[in-house]
This record gives sequence, C-alpha cells and structure tokens, in this order.
Amino acid sequence: MTIAQQDWPNLKRFAVDNELLPAASPLEDRVVFMGDSITQGWIDYGNPNLFKENTFINRGINGQTTPQMLLRFRQDVINLKPKAVVLLAGINDIAGNTGPSTLKMIQNNFVSMVELAHANQIKVIISSILPANKFAWKPGINPADSVIEMNTFLKAYATANDCYYLDYYAALVDDKKGMIDIYSEDGVHPTIAGYEVMTPLVLEAINEVLQKQN
Repeated sequence: MTIAQQDWPNLKRFAVDNELLPAASPLEDRVVFMGDSITQGWIDYGNPNLFKENTFINRGINGQTTPQMLLRFRQDVINLKPKAVVLLAGINDIAGNTGPSTLKMIQNNFVSMVELAHANQIKVIISSILPANKFAWKPGINPADSVIEMNTFLKAYATANDCYYLDYYAALVDDKKGMIDIYSEDGVHPTIAGYEVMTPLVLEAINEVLQKQN
C-alpha cells in the first residue's frame, strides 16, 4: 500500500506546520484558506504576499476533492482557531479525481464543512467554483453545466445559512462557460492575471465577514 493510500486525505501534509503555528490571539484576524490546487496556487505563484502580509493561512492541496477536505477539516481549519475560513473546492470532484462523485455528494460535503465551522464559531466564505468547460487531464468531460449547477446551490446555501458567497465565477467567465483565456492557460487553474482579479474579491469578502464578527 502506498503512502497516498495510507493517508488518503493527506493529513501529514500540514501536520508539522500546524504544530509550529503560534496559538491564535483573540486580537488576530486569522483566516484559513481551505481548498485544492487553486488555493495552493496563491502560495506557489498567484499572490504569496497575500499570506505574508496578512494573518492568512493557506491549507490548499493539489488535486484534492471535498471528501478529502472534510476529513482534514478539524486538523487544518478548526484546530487553528481562525475567525473565518475561505472554502474553494468542487472542481476536482466534478472531474472524478478520487472516484465517481455526484453533485449531491459534493453539496453534502460542503454542508458538513460549514456545519463544523459554525459549530466552532468560525465564519464561512463559500467561493464559487471557477468557470471551466474542459479538463486537460480528462478531455472527455465538459464540466461547464455541472459548475453552474453547483454554484447555484452554493449561492443559495450560503444565503440561507449565514455564509458569504464569493463569486469568482462571474468575474472570470467567458461566453463559452469557460475561463477567459488571459485568466487561465489550461482552462482550470488561474494565471497570475487570474489571481489579480481574485485578490480584491477575496479581501472584500474577508473584510466584510470580519467586520460583522468584531
């Protein structure tokens, strides 16, 4: 059995980082970004200064799906005691990265993460799934309509359950339900230009959520 099979949610990825992290201060506006490669991309190339200049913690892992994130949610979000969490997930579920997944299954995983956050007095920012109409690694799938259906659910759920809905989709989409070319080279992952569009949107969301909480 491989290490990946033994640690399917990749709990080891941030285990040491979490141990070394100072305890959260009541005065600290700590925010955790939970997600997949699009979240990890902020650190890798998108805008690492966003995390260096703020009390933001990045817990994105390439390729992850919502069931994996749910399994590590306590370790990588709750135990870090943030005031808010930014969730960005779902595209890898639609691609079937960790096996078949229905939209209902994805929705249930989002609901579970939100309920866990709220039970621990953590405000939730639910990000839309970014526009995509192709997968470079799975050319037979067109995810565009599934992305739209998921975002419709996420927006309605956020509105009904005291979450902030962060609409990246509207800012990045082209007329073919994909991402505008300048914002993505492969149709899924943002370029630096894409992150430049996303940065003020997520900062606005965080500021609004924290102002309500403080």
